[in-house]
Amino acid sequence: MRRRGIRATAAVLEEELDYRKEELEFPADSGKKRGRKQKPKLRIIPLGGLEQIGMNITAYEYEDSLIIVDCGLAFPEDDMLGIDLVIPDVTYLKDNIDKVRGFVITHGHEDHIGALPYILKELNVPVYATKLTVGVIENKLKEHGLLKTTKRKVIKYGQSVNLGAFRVEFIRVNHSIADAAALAIFTPVGTIVHTGDFKVDYTPMFSDTIDLQRFAELGKKGVLALLADSTNVERPGFTMSERMVAKTFDTIFAENVNHRLIVATFASNVDRVQQIIYTAEKYDRKVVIEGRSMVNIMTTAEELGYINIPKNIMIDIEQIKNYPDEKLVLITTGSQGEAMAALSRMANSTHKKVSIMPGDAVILSSHPIPGNEKQVSKIINELTRKGAQVITQDTHVSGHACQEEIKLIYALTKPKYAIPLHGEYHHRVTHGRLAQSMGVEKENVFVLSSGDVLELDENSGAVVDRVVAQGIFVDGLGVGDVGNIVLRDRQHLSENGLLIVVLTLQKYTGEILAGPDIVSRGFVYVRENENLMDEAKVVVLDALDRCMAKNMTDWSKIKNVMKDSLSEYIWKKMKRNPMILPIIMEVDA
Repeated sequence: MRRRGIRATAAVLEEELDYRKEELEFPADSGKKRGRKQKPKLRIIPLGGLEQIGMNITAYEYEDSLIIVDCGLAFPEDDMLGIDLVIPDVTYLKDNIDKVRGFVITHGHEDHIGALPYILKELNVPVYATKLTVGVIENKLKEHGLLKTTKRKVIKYGQSVNLGAFRVEFIRVNHSIADAAALAIFTPVGTIVHTGDFKVDYTPMFSDTIDLQRFAELGKKGVLALLADSTNVERPGFTMSERMVAKTFDTIFAENVNHRLIVATFASNVDRVQQIIYTAEKYDRKVVIEGRSMVNIMTTAEELGYINIPKNIMIDIEQIKNYPDEKLVLITTGSQGEAMAALSRMANSTHKKVSIMPGDAVILSSHPIPGNEKQVSKIINELTRKGAQVITQDTHVSGHACQEEIKLIYALTKPKYAIPLHGEYHHRVTHGRLAQSMGVEKENVFVLSSGDVLELDENSGAVVDRVVAQGIFVDGLGVGDVGNIVLRDRQHLSENGLLIVVLTLQKYTGEILAGPDIVSRGFVYVRENENLMDEAKVVVLDALDRCMAKNMTDWSKIKNVMKDSLSEYIWKKMKRNPMILPIIMEVDA
């Protein structure tokens, strides 16, 4: 019996030693098991939208599957001279085109869909979105001749689409455009919730409330990561309901029964336009829609059943002369002070059909987007000079969630990881602190930059790489042909002007046949600075003499010597630094 017990004890010890040996070879926290390959991680790659308001685009990649959420544009900043639009650089997507399963779009605002027509020319993959969003996208595809070649699929709320390793479900949210959706992205490593732009409106005007129940269901099952909107994260409390604006409009209409009303709002805010139309009907006014983007979106919204226009209320802009001013409401674009928008043309007296008259009440039904404050202020001043009353108080509510609404989404979803989206750096840092206050551990909050490659699984997350992610400039019909060097030249020209130095030399002897002639553009007025121009010519001739004395024959080197000498002289004389362009012509004399 004793020997049998000893043998049994030895067997147990041997088994324990084998177990310990296996544990040393395959530690439990390494994620590896004997004979089993480590599970791949999900890669989240924001390609835009993290340094500014706009140009939102995020890629999700798992092994051989890649989906792209949104594809927006940004409007140029003040120093981007001559640039019309900025679109994301999708080099990484083109390099991995075999993996790309399609675009999944949250809603129809320009900062989420505006770049699609440009990118689809390089990435011809399907587009998945809700009904109105697809309708707005189709307007853009028509303009770019892409309607027949681009596959579009309308997805309903609660419906899912399988895209390779991903399954994507659309969830109803409230926003300042109808048919906005959040996304539940089901991946092999866990569920991702991507909110898109959203707010929690318990009393929306014409649509249903946000589907908070579905967010709670996802949270109960387990959410790996939440990528949420940061635009209003610095504002405490809740965003006001759209019904507050409806009350304001009713008051304005009642107080201006003897005046023409002009309302400027975002073309995409279909519910806001619906409010104005219903209020106009109540006060027996005719409605005019003005502005190309406004007309396009309203036409699409009416065709798809997202707006109800009462009979005989709409009139063409050509008919406004047939009605007294107090019977008219004009709904127009230009609430952000855009130079070519309808309201701007009215304010600057360049609109062919509408002139601002004393007594007109102009309602700006939007808040200035950061960066547009100067343009909006300029429009308000021009309208006021013409005798119009400009109304901005309580005429707009945001479409973005404030702190308490963002907290609510965190409370419902209980994510392990928080990845703030849609905002400038300070917005996303504030969002990160909010996520920590809602129970997300500090090391699980990722404040990313565009181009960062974040790898996630159930156990860990880390930024492991960077890809190309910068803005591509659209200038007229040119896409990407204007880069930072060209922009620097434009900036230099705009700040300091241009001097062109023209010389004609005999081909073989180097004798000066004509010049130097100096042409000034944006630097000084030549007729008032003749002495300066004469001295500048002497400086150029001295530089040319030095080059000839050294037997220089390389024209590029001679030009550099002339440019450096003239630049030094002008800086000492005027403390200015114009762009200098030497031109040397050779002739056989």
